[in-house]
Amino acid sequence: MDKEFSNIRIVDIAKMAGVSVGTVDRVIHNRGRVSEENKKKVQAILEMVHYQPNLMARSLASKKQYHFVAIIPSFTHGEYWEAISEGIDKAASEMESYNIIVTKLFFDQYNNKAFDDTVRNLLDGKVDGVLIATLFADSVIRLSQELDNNEIPYVYVDSNIKGQHQLAYFGTESYDAGVIAARLLTDRLSSSSDILMARIIHSGKNDSNQGKNRREGFCHYLKEIGFGGKLHEVELKINDSVYNFIKLDELFEANPSIKGGIIFNSTCYILGNYLKARGMKSVKLVGYDLIERNTQLLSEGVITALVAQRPERQGYDGIKSLCNHLLFKQNPEKVNLMPIDILLKENLKYYLNNKL
Repeated sequence: MDKEFSNIRIVDIAKMAGVSVGTVDRVIHNRGRVSEENKKKVQAILEMVHYQPNLMARSLASKKQYHFVAIIPSFTHGEYWEAISEGIDKAASEMESYNIIVTKLFFDQYNNKAFDDTVRNLLDGKVDGVLIATLFADSVIRLSQELDNNEIPYVYVDSNIKGQHQLAYFGTESYDAGVIAARLLTDRLSSSSDILMARIIHSGKNDSNQGKNRREGFCHYLKEIGFGGKLHEVELKINDSVYNFIKLDELFEANPSIKGGIIFNSTCYILGNYLKARGMKSVKLVGYDLIERNTQLLSEGVITALVAQRPERQGYDGIKSLCNHLLFKQNPEKVNLMPIDILLKENLKYYLNNKL
């Protein structure tokens, strides 16, 4: 709330809107009958003063406990999803005093079936709101439809899925992030250079919604500018460096004109470690996300640029939006885009000090 209105009272809002205190109370708490004209008057004043109801008082007065479930991939220390999880934990800590509990359910991000197995019995218990990492679009849509049928609000993070009834989405525009990566890379290559697009595989069906959208944006930009080089695609394994080195050695030996590389998820370090080990400084590499293994290679100049998307903020804002919706009856904007940050060796340290 602005300092000018920091001590605003409901009686003051009523006077400013020219209505009764009871009318203001009914509008704030979305109960009772209010004429459309008076509702607009009150809402205009509430918006002007940035009025927020007392969350603590309202929650404790109701004595109702809310249970949110956050469905995200499992991770090890330093990986991308750890940052999302930290944002969720920060919001959960702030909400704990308001009768809100957040449970996290984890799935293997490289296995679609693992997601389905994780959410199969989700609604057997009490669930008031759900945060969903949208890696596997088909599975997320099926879950969303089930939540719709049970009138349970849900938010998406990481990538958006249009045409669904999510309360809100928090993340970047994946397609645009692909376009940005293509521009960062091609600006540093000659028009005749080739580009390597690496896909990281594990087990099961594992094409993420985010990765597919980024790839589409990347390829569209190349086509739009008439890029004259060739695109080479390779599948690398998440935990098999020996296999990856053999595969990449063969590829680069057969195609010495490859001067650019891209991976459409946070595992850019896999290709980066190979380039570092082979001393291939002429190959420009662009990737995604400021996980520790990526930032180290960026600081060393192995990775040319990273495109980041503020994962901590996604997790934090996602949980807070569910809270505001259920306690305040406030509906957030359906699409809440995070900044698409471009990180270079030169500005990395400034960004790391201001992440959330």
